[in-house]
Amino acid sequence: MFAFSFGKILLLAAVIAAVWFGYRWWQRVQKVTRDEGATLARERARAPTGEDMVKCPACETYLSPKAARACGRVECPYPG
Repeated sequence: MFAFSFGKILLLAAVIAAVWFGYRWWQRVQKVTRDEGATLARERARAPTGEDMVKCPACETYLSPKAARACGRVECPYPG
């Protein structure tokens, strides 16, 4: 009734191998997904953010408040 034949043992070994390699494959997929998510989060954190521009009252151009330079006009409020 419960006789072990070469075919049954071979089938059992194939099933065990398929489960084992499937598990290892799934773990690699999960690791790659986690790593890509972490990389994406780091890139988003480093990405430059937008800032509001200010209009120069003298020459009426828009400048970044951090990098504003004098436009050369006398009434320009920004330092040279």
